[in-house]
Amino acid sequence: MRMFDSNLRPKVGVGVLVIRDNKILLGDRRNPDGTRHWTVPGGKMEFCESFEQCALREIEEEIGLKIELIDRTPIAVTNDIHVSNHYVTLFLRAKYVSGDPEVKEKQTFNSWKWFSLDNLPEPLSITVSNLIKETKKIIP
Repeated sequence: MRMFDSNLRPKVGVGVLVIRDNKILLGDRRNPDGTRHWTVPGGKMEFCESFEQCALREIEEEIGLKIELIDRTPIAVTNDIHVSNHYVTLFLRAKYVSGDPEVKEKQTFNSWKWFSLDNLPEPLSITVSNLIKETKKIIP
Protein backbone atom coordinates (compact mmCIF):
# COMPACT_ATOMS: atom_id res chain seq x y z
CA MET A 1 0.00 0.00 0.00
CA ARG A 2 1.33 3.45 -0.94
CA MET A 3 1.74 5.94 1.89
CA PHE A 4 0.12 9.30 1.21
CA ASP A 5 1.53 12.57 2.53
CA SER A 6 -1.33 15.11 2.70
CA ASN A 7 1.21 17.95 2.49
CA LEU A 8 1.91 16.88 -1.09
CA ARG A 9 -1.62 17.48 -2.35
CA PRO A 10 -1.99 19.91 -5.24
CA LYS A 11 -2.85 23.49 -4.33
CA VAL A 12 -5.40 25.62 -6.18
CA GLY A 13 -4.23 28.81 -7.85
CA VAL A 14 -6.04 31.51 -9.80
CA GLY A 15 -4.36 33.25 -12.72
CA VAL A 16 -5.75 36.53 -14.06
CA LEU A 17 -5.43 37.33 -17.75
CA VAL A 18 -5.59 41.14 -17.72
CA ILE A 19 -6.27 42.44 -21.23
CA ARG A 20 -5.71 45.93 -22.61
CA ASP A 21 -5.68 46.90 -26.30
CA ASN A 22 -5.38 43.22 -27.30
CA LYS A 23 -2.33 42.79 -25.06
CA ILE A 24 -1.86 40.72 -21.93
CA LEU A 25 -0.15 41.83 -18.71
CA LEU A 26 2.82 39.70 -17.60
CA GLY A 27 5.14 40.06 -14.63
CA ASP A 28 8.88 39.40 -14.57
CA ARG A 29 9.01 37.10 -11.52
CA ARG A 30 12.11 36.20 -9.49
CA ASN A 31 12.18 32.64 -8.17
CA PRO A 32 13.82 31.62 -4.88
CA ASP A 33 16.56 29.78 -6.82
CA GLY A 34 17.54 32.98 -8.65
CA THR A 35 15.90 32.11 -11.98
CA ARG A 36 13.26 34.35 -13.55
CA HIS A 37 10.21 33.87 -15.72
CA TRP A 38 7.21 35.83 -17.05
CA THR A 39 3.81 35.03 -15.61
CA VAL A 40 0.28 36.37 -15.21
CA PRO A 41 -0.85 37.92 -11.93
CA GLY A 42 -2.45 35.50 -9.53
CA GLY A 43 -1.84 33.26 -6.59
CA LYS A 44 -3.15 30.71 -4.13
CA MET A 45 -6.81 30.62 -3.22
CA GLU A 46 -7.52 31.25 0.43
CA PHE A 47 -9.95 29.17 2.49
CA CYS A 48 -13.62 29.94 1.63
CA GLU A 49 -12.61 32.36 -1.16
CA SER A 50 -14.36 32.39 -4.55
CA PHE A 51 -12.40 32.41 -7.82
CA GLU A 52 -13.54 36.00 -8.36
CA GLN A 53 -12.50 37.13 -4.86
CA CYS A 54 -9.09 35.52 -5.28
CA ALA A 55 -8.55 37.20 -8.67
CA LEU A 56 -9.48 40.65 -7.37
CA ARG A 57 -7.38 40.25 -4.21
CA GLU A 58 -4.31 39.12 -6.14
CA ILE A 59 -4.58 42.03 -8.60
CA GLU A 60 -4.75 44.47 -5.69
CA GLU A 61 -1.86 42.81 -3.81
CA GLU A 62 0.46 42.47 -6.81
CA ILE A 63 -0.35 45.38 -9.15
CA GLY A 64 -3.01 47.75 -7.86
CA LEU A 65 -4.84 48.12 -11.19
CA LYS A 66 -8.55 48.67 -11.60
CA ILE A 67 -9.97 45.75 -13.59
CA GLU A 68 -13.34 44.33 -14.57
CA LEU A 69 -13.66 40.57 -14.71
CA ILE A 70 -14.90 39.36 -18.10
CA ASP A 71 -15.52 35.85 -16.82
CA ARG A 72 -17.02 34.91 -13.47
CA THR A 73 -16.03 31.30 -14.04
CA PRO A 74 -12.68 29.93 -15.25
CA ILE A 75 -12.00 29.91 -18.99
CA ALA A 76 -9.20 27.33 -18.67
CA VAL A 77 -7.59 25.00 -16.15
CA THR A 78 -4.00 23.79 -16.13
CA ASN A 79 -2.24 21.04 -14.18
CA ASP A 80 1.11 22.59 -13.24
CA ILE A 81 3.72 20.26 -11.78
CA HIS A 82 6.82 22.17 -10.71
CA VAL A 83 10.01 20.81 -9.15
CA SER A 84 8.86 21.53 -5.59
CA ASN A 85 5.08 21.99 -5.85
CA HIS A 86 1.94 21.08 -7.77
CA TYR A 87 -0.86 23.50 -8.65
CA VAL A 88 -4.16 23.24 -10.41
CA THR A 89 -4.55 26.73 -11.86
CA LEU A 90 -7.88 28.26 -12.86
CA PHE A 91 -7.80 31.22 -15.24
CA LEU A 92 -10.16 34.20 -15.32
CA ARG A 93 -10.04 36.98 -17.92
CA ALA A 94 -10.25 40.63 -16.95
CA LYS A 95 -10.24 43.85 -18.90
CA TYR A 96 -8.12 46.76 -17.84
CA VAL A 97 -10.10 49.73 -16.49
CA SER A 98 -7.49 52.16 -15.13
CA GLY A 99 -4.16 52.64 -13.39
CA ASP A 100 -0.55 51.88 -14.18
CA PRO A 101 0.92 48.48 -13.32
CA GLU A 102 2.82 48.91 -10.08
CA VAL A 103 5.32 46.44 -8.62
CA LYS A 104 3.76 46.05 -5.18
CA GLU A 105 5.58 42.82 -4.30
CA LYS A 106 9.14 44.02 -4.84
CA GLN A 107 10.62 40.86 -3.32
CA THR A 108 8.93 38.77 -6.02
CA PHE A 109 8.50 40.85 -9.19
CA ASN A 110 10.88 43.06 -11.17
CA SER A 111 8.31 44.64 -13.48
CA TRP A 112 4.91 44.35 -15.18
CA LYS A 113 4.59 44.84 -18.94
CA TRP A 114 1.98 44.50 -21.69
CA PHE A 115 2.63 41.97 -24.49
CA SER A 116 0.80 40.95 -27.64
CA LEU A 117 0.17 37.21 -27.92
CA ASP A 118 2.37 36.98 -31.01
CA ASN A 119 5.30 38.57 -29.16
CA LEU A 120 5.44 36.94 -25.73
CA PRO A 121 8.68 37.17 -23.71
CA GLU A 122 10.83 34.21 -22.69
CA PRO A 123 11.01 32.29 -20.51
CA LEU A 124 7.34 31.88 -19.65
CA SER A 125 6.23 30.25 -16.41
CA ILE A 126 5.15 26.61 -16.53
CA THR A 127 1.63 27.81 -15.79
CA VAL A 128 1.48 30.23 -18.74
CA SER A 129 3.19 27.71 -21.04
CA ASN A 130 0.60 25.10 -20.08
CA LEU A 131 -2.21 27.59 -20.68
CA ILE A 132 -0.94 28.36 -24.18
CA LYS A 133 -0.79 24.64 -24.94
CA GLU A 134 -4.39 24.28 -23.73
CA THR A 135 -5.94 27.24 -25.53
CA LYS A 136 -5.13 30.27 -27.62
CA LYS A 137 -8.44 31.87 -26.59
CA ILE A 138 -6.86 34.24 -24.07
CA ILE A 139 -7.93 37.45 -25.74
CA PRO A 140 -11.57 37.61 -26.84
